[in-house]
Amino acid sequence: MRNLVIGALACALSVSACTKVGDQSIGTASSTSTGSAGTVPGELRVAIQRAPNTLNPILSANTTEGFLNRLSFDTLVSVDGTTKKPVPILATDVPTTENGGISKDGLTITYHLHSGVKWHDGAPFSSKDVKFSWQAMMNNANNVNERVGYEEVKTVDTPDDNTVVFHLKKKFAPFVNTVFAESDSPVCIIPEHLLGKFPNLNQIPFNQQPVGTGPFKLASWVRGDHIELVANDDYFRGKPKLRRIMIREIPDENTSLNALRSHDVDWIFEASPQLYKQLKLMTDIKVILNDQPQTLGMQMNTSRPLLSDVRVRRAIAYAIDKQSLVDKNTGGSAAVAWADQPPFSWAYEPDVTKYPADLAKAKDLLRQAGWTPGSDGIMRKAGQPLSLQLAYNVENATRKLVAVQIQAMLKEAGIDAQIKTYPANLLFATYGQGGIMTTGKFDLAVTGWIAGYDPDDHSLFQSDQIPRPSHPDGVNYTRYSNPEMDAAQKAALDSYDDGARKKAYSTIQKLLARDVPEDFIWFPRQAQPINPGFKGFAPNPVNEAWNAYEWEI
Repeated sequence: MRNLVIGALACALSVSACTKVGDQSIGTASSTSTGSAGTVPGELRVAIQRAPNTLNPILSANTTEGFLNRLSFDTLVSVDGTTKKPVPILATDVPTTENGGISKDGLTITYHLHSGVKWHDGAPFSSKDVKFSWQAMMNNANNVNERVGYEEVKTVDTPDDNTVVFHLKKKFAPFVNTVFAESDSPVCIIPEHLLGKFPNLNQIPFNQQPVGTGPFKLASWVRGDHIELVANDDYFRGKPKLRRIMIREIPDENTSLNALRSHDVDWIFEASPQLYKQLKLMTDIKVILNDQPQTLGMQMNTSRPLLSDVRVRRAIAYAIDKQSLVDKNTGGSAAVAWADQPPFSWAYEPDVTKYPADLAKAKDLLRQAGWTPGSDGIMRKAGQPLSLQLAYNVENATRKLVAVQIQAMLKEAGIDAQIKTYPANLLFATYGQGGIMTTGKFDLAVTGWIAGYDPDDHSLFQSDQIPRPSHPDGVNYTRYSNPEMDAAQKAALDSYDDGARKKAYSTIQKLLARDVPEDFIWFPRQAQPINPGFKGFAPNPVNEAWNAYEWEI
């Protein structure tokens, strides 16, 4: 399920947009909390830029919180970082139609759970915890980030401690890779025996003192400074090789870089593209470029008269030099995108219409659409200039650079793009709040999207997902409406067969490239700078800590 993660994206690319919570000591800080020069065997020290607001998995709202959650909690299913294939975690198998985990009618999903799993306090884990976690996600009093997939569930049965059965309202093929799995906002299982008594989980001690099933247990959290975790030697997947993990909050990336080079930290969590430009020139640091199901693109409001003609949208695509944008703004860490599925995805379709930078083709398409250049070089039709508004959220430094560069590229093609900035909380506000994107008060917008492992993108491009009074939660901001697209999306959601789904997503990507409701610019690859002595680190496309028990240093 693809979804816009406002807090995560705005925060991830602009530290100044984040709010640091006040100091609050929880537990006792380790004597090594400030780090020491040189690698410490068995202790991993990680630099993060932004402070978490919570350590409760169902309330997490950004990638930093998601990473921290997975050190102490588990999902039912994850994705292997090397093979990019689904793997079971708390479940013993990934449910499929072949193994009977998915019923023939596609309405029942059954998980068999590992026996002998214990929470950090020693209480036994069971199917009741899975059911409770779903109930907590669906509790409207809880401030969860989203409920995609969870809301497709009608009832949950727990026939025994090691079996949980989800009964769906309708077939939903992305379910297994979305619910308590690697979705765009992954959610871990939480303990019923500790949390079942609360009417809501928004403000409870557990959020600062979590108890999970994961490989590491919280030892202390000193707000604004560090988080200390210690190994859970009873972890059901195996005794962790690390003895301790120190998470240090270092807002300035240059300070983090100096700490990494001096071996005062061992990993800079999710380095920015700007830092990568420096990192790739350094021989004493190992940098892993992690594939991600994300895109940076420019959405086009197809309901606007000037953008309703596909020839104009194609001309815009030809006018933009994507490779130049990648090189200038990511240091080459990103990969040029032509549709919305990244190359590592099983649903990726390479044979789509591509629009390499070509000003001559851009201008020719505009002439075919009835536009001719004026004395100032700007295209005109019936005296009206081809003038469009280009929006982005002001907190995001990368999008600002991209927008300015796109503005110059469009001008070369005779298109006047006027940049308009909005704060993220207005640009991406809900329909009822008068959000710019949701109400369609834009022409072009540079935005980023975070997806999960599953290629599901119906919320972005299916016609019934266009925001409107009767469906205010829709996120088809481009207002793209096409019966061919709707049919392909239905086929992708109704079938649990990967072959049938791949065929549907091939059609979807070809339609997106043909009709250009969005000009996809690049697929980010997340730079992860690490101490070369840090072994076993194999981040999957959604989360870095899925195999943290295997890490060693």
